[in-house]
Amino acid sequence: MDQKNNVTYFVLLGLTQNPKVQKVLFILFLLLYIFTMVGNMLIVVTVTVSKTLDSPMYFFLASLSFMDAIYSTTISPKLISNLFFGENTISFKFCMAQLFTGHFFGGSEVFLLLVMAYDRYVAICKPLHYLVIMRQWVCVVLLIVSWIGGFLHSVIQLGTISGLPFCGSNVIDHFICDMYPLLELICTDTYVIGLLVLANGGLICTVVFLLLLISYVVILRSLKNLSQEGRRKALQTCGSHITVVVLFFVPCIFMYVRPAKTFPIDKSLSVFYTVITPMLNPLIYTLRNSEMTNAMKRLWTNKITSHGK
Repeated sequence: MDQKNNVTYFVLLGLTQNPKVQKVLFILFLLLYIFTMVGNMLIVVTVTVSKTLDSPMYFFLASLSFMDAIYSTTISPKLISNLFFGENTISFKFCMAQLFTGHFFGGSEVFLLLVMAYDRYVAICKPLHYLVIMRQWVCVVLLIVSWIGGFLHSVIQLGTISGLPFCGSNVIDHFICDMYPLLELICTDTYVIGLLVLANGGLICTVVFLLLLISYVVILRSLKNLSQEGRRKALQTCGSHITVVVLFFVPCIFMYVRPAKTFPIDKSLSVFYTVITPMLNPLIYTLRNSEMTNAMKRLWTNKITSHGK
């Protein structure tokens, strides 16, 4: 255990060692991060302020956007800073903090997406009982359960890695602190630990993904009982949810449903679900949702009018 104390910081190799490419990526990721924060916080503010978006669906959507904003902030600022300054060191404590917060918000989002699918199932398959089943306190409890699920997942991940002996190389061939790149620096057998990580990460992603697919199959089969307008709205909403689910879970399953080993494609996939997906979620939900876009228009029209007066 004393060997762990030999490593006080790590060196992140990042996405590239080419200074010119780093400057280009700095501008790109800075713009992506700004767009992510603006888009997600716009949804949070719109749902909070607008009186027409008081249904459980928008409550969960605002919660998802808030998680995406914090999740992105866990990863992107450090990545952007490293690309700009070319300084890729990260302290042991900050590395563990990034690992914990990243898995906390990422895990919470996994469970929240399952909650959102349940909300859509009740709304479409049991419309007459929707307001009774999805009462306000029920929505709050479901959100809290999502946070607790993410917290427990993150605590297990952190507890698994933080007490292990790091020795020798402190170079991480990645741009973030994550489980598999860190396990490669452990100077002990990691087979059993890798199985634990797979069970805690990969198994959760796979089971939740399968549950989501089953729920949406049930929802889509029930659409034949709705009117043409009802089918259109249901398909519009479910289409957005399914798109987000696929974008989030497919990379997650590839990353964690496998032995504890890193591959060259891991960096690209990590960029996708840590940087790209949180930015795409606001676009997917707003562009395909007329109620959300109309609420945003009213919000900003009222702001402009009030400032004009």
